[in-house]
Amino acid sequence: MFARFVAFLRSFQMHPIREVQLAYLNGAANRVDLENRQRQVERGLFGHFDG
Repeated sequence: MFARFVAFLRSFQMHPIREVQLAYLNGAANRVDLENRQRQVERGLFGHFDG
């Protein structure tokens, strides 16, 4: 039962922004898409969570 509770709590854990950005970049379909995503990350258009 305790293991289920721990798993439940981990489901709400926030991932570091860098990991989210890398997952976003890894989802690119081709080189052009990857370059576009890299520019978005560099400009701060993706992965910044203010709130």
